[in-house]
Amino acid sequence: MTLKRQLFVASLLMLLIPWAGLQFVLELDQALRDQAAEQLRHQAQRMKPVTAKYLAGQASVAAGQPVIYADIISRPLNLDGYREDWPVYGIQDPQPFWQSLAPANDGTRLQWLAVADARYLYLLLQTNRATPAIFNPAEPTQPHDQFTLSWQQNGETLRRIVRNTGPGRINSIIPGSGNRSDRLISGHWQTTARQLELRLPRPDTGTRVGIELTWPSAGGHRVYWLGTGSAESTLVPLITREPELEESLTRLLDPGQQARVLEPGGWVRARAERPAAKARPVFDNLTALEIVEQISLNGLRALVRFHQPEPIAVNPDLPQSGTGILPPEALVQHPDGDNLLMITQDLGNDRILILEESLDQLLTLSGSTLGAVITRSLLLILGLMLVLLGYASWLSWRITRLQRAVTASVDEDGRILQPLQPARAGDELGDLSRQFSLLVDRLQGYTGYLESFSRRLSHELKTPVAVVRSSLDNLRHASTDQERNNYIQRANSATDRLSQILQGMSEAARLEQALDHAEKETFDLADVLTQTTAAYQSLDPDHRIHYQGPSSGTALHGSPELLVQMLDKLVDNARDFTPSGGQIEVALKVRGPLLELSVFNTGSRLPEHLTHEIFSPFVSLREDQASARGEGHLGQGLLIVRLIAEHHGGSVQALNEPGGVRFVVSLPRR
Repeated sequence: MTLKRQLFVASLLMLLIPWAGLQFVLELDQALRDQAAEQLRHQAQRMKPVTAKYLAGQASVAAGQPVIYADIISRPLNLDGYREDWPVYGIQDPQPFWQSLAPANDGTRLQWLAVADARYLYLLLQTNRATPAIFNPAEPTQPHDQFTLSWQQNGETLRRIVRNTGPGRINSIIPGSGNRSDRLISGHWQTTARQLELRLPRPDTGTRVGIELTWPSAGGHRVYWLGTGSAESTLVPLITREPELEESLTRLLDPGQQARVLEPGGWVRARAERPAAKARPVFDNLTALEIVEQISLNGLRALVRFHQPEPIAVNPDLPQSGTGILPPEALVQHPDGDNLLMITQDLGNDRILILEESLDQLLTLSGSTLGAVITRSLLLILGLMLVLLGYASWLSWRITRLQRAVTASVDEDGRILQPLQPARAGDELGDLSRQFSLLVDRLQGYTGYLESFSRRLSHELKTPVAVVRSSLDNLRHASTDQERNNYIQRANSATDRLSQILQGMSEAARLEQALDHAEKETFDLADVLTQTTAAYQSLDPDHRIHYQGPSSGTALHGSPELLVQMLDKLVDNARDFTPSGGQIEVALKVRGPLLELSVFNTGSRLPEHLTHEIFSPFVSLREDQASARGEGHLGQGLLIVRLIAEHHGGSVQALNEPGGVRFVVSLPRR
């Protein structure tokens, strides 16, 4: 898996933060709903005596009992026979607001709407008769369509007749008064719409009212009463809402709450609402972040609603509700899509109080503040994911570039084609690039070392091999014993030279193996140098060898045997180039975290171009190699010095100083 994909997967784990926040919001929403339901129950209990006070003495309307329900309107209606100014006009499905009777045997059907204001009761009566019979004043006994209204007042049943006199205004007739009109009742008959719009003085709530429709039939005429039985026994109560009760309930409501009082039959006796203050933000005044937050909060609200229980569809605007489907506590949904928490309270006489609270209030508590935090954290996480992906792409590009640079530096055979340019970045990839550059440089140096080693080894072996070959060739042509002895001595000298070369190579190889198995310990380097220098002086009286430096306190972690071997090579090299009676100084200095071991000898200076190559194999400055020491003239001594120094984490260099040459070995302190 690539680095970019790994960072992408890692960044996806950060999405657990908003997920955990959503789980907390859901738990908080459930806790708030439980708390709100408990508060609504206590609030409904406080509203119960207020409601009972207004409904005291009023008989309840049993389920299934016929009634005429009149909703409350705030302005009077225009009597024109049409329903454009009625509250149900414009509603997509107004049929639930109509009250109706069961169809007669011939299919005739009567339905009506009733509304009331402070002074009047308005009725909109509608039939399905295709050809209504119109009243003819010239023949008053001729059968015709008519409505008879009945109501009780002061213990007396009053009746008024409304005849179908054709489209236009109507007059109500007082029965038994010689066709005298009751001018308190007015209306308008619209024949084409087959409906009658009436206005009459508003009876008191609970007054029993009856509607009778009479139309011609084969037997003379038919009577269609609201109910069954005789006209007097089928008068039904007039039910309206109680404005005073609604005002009292409104004062007891909190913002975002609604209340309804229902009769046992589901008729609404009071409807109160206190809308919540919804401060809609002005879109033009929102910043881009606030717009994104609003969108995210709407999504959060949708998620919370998705995890809520399935709500019950309830229409609070209907005049009659089905009380049988309402549990003591539930979530309900209004036609406008709002979800509300609902509880019911028994008011006695089978009346119930329905108290609802908008869940937007709960969502505001549980979602707005915490939701804003979740939204901002989600936006921050998305931004961090983009940053991480961009950063991963940038890292991938840098790694790819480094890979291409490394590939271009080395060919398939392992040869260094070109140096690797180190990066300037100060991070780990920059360090890696510089390490690769150093590695390529070291490989290039090692490759050069191997190539020069082979050339030098070939050069070193060529001379003794040529001497042996020429001596053997000349030996075959020698005529005297003296000549044969000379050629044999030359061949022996050349083979000795070959033996010394092989011995020096094996010594370097043995040293490299010894370095791998050498055990390190902590010791005092000054003590080792003091004893070793004294031994050198006792073995070489021709030179003045002495130690210069501290006598103790120079702890070093390494192999004292290897360091003594390194010092042997440096001192032997110094003796070879120091004239008799010359000075050889072994010095030790403490320079911060390093111990600086140096060997100085008087004599000739080093060529400047060989100050670094002198530590390579088969590099020697001796003019008379035949008379030099065995391991020295092969140029292996200083190579061993460099290997031992590097094994201890140090370095070695050669410096020309006034009067001689100094070899300096820097080693890290304990």
